Amino acid sequence: MRVDVAVTPDGLDRAAVATSTVLVIDVLRASTCIVTALTNGCAAIMPVATPEEARARLAGLPGALVAGERRGEPLEGFDLGNSPLEFTRARIGGRAVIMTTSNGTRALLAARGAAAIGVAAFVNLGAAAAWALAARRDVLLLCSGERGTRSLEDHVCAGVLVERLVAAEPGSHATAAAQEAAALARPYGKEVGRLARDSSWARHLTSRGRAADVAACLTLDTSTVVPVYRADVDNLVVAHG
Repeated sequence: MRVDVAVTPDGLDRAAVATSTVLVIDVLRASTCIVTALTNGCAAIMPVATPEEARARLAGLPGALVAGERRGEPLEGFDLGNSPLEFTRARIGGRAVIMTTSNGTRALLAARGAAAIGVAAFVNLGAAAAWALAARRDVLLLCSGERGTRSLEDHVCAGVLVERLVAAEPGSHATAAAQEAAALARPYGKEVGRLARDSSWARHLTSRGRAADVAACLTLDTSTVVPVYRADVDNLVVAHG
């Protein structure tokens, strides 16, 4: 098994993606929101590229909700922003959610064509690693990044995943990019909460009054749910089996 890391969705090797299990990572905050929503009974999440596409999809899906942000701020007229604290069972249980974000949904759409696509964050890290291992394919850890540049928290999350995958599969091969991510993640160990200080985006969110979001996103293994993206029908649901 080959384990690789892409620090942004740009320039993906399509041939490699086609034979790989891809885990899409956007710690702050789309991945965490998606895991939280499906943990709390959301029927399905539809990732779309733009707010306009989200509104167009909503017109054909009575009862669905629209969620999203740009540059961290909620979108005008949308039901939900991009805070995991908003995705409560009372709010989204049994309902479909159409979602568009600056980075996370872009990465999901970029992964189309992969053999399988899942969503990983710190909150479901162990479950996501187990799901990827069970497929017995090469694994690509796809960081969403921050508008085309590296995101520290995504890169660290990928690095922790590399270490778990390699430890569980002794015959695996970590690429140079995966080894770099693992080395970056090592000092954080189980103290991923340190990213609240070290991540520029975490500091930005905190400055905007969203420290509770940051804290919720920087917790390990609070959910066993792995969202899987079924690209053929454009939605994310809970992985089974």
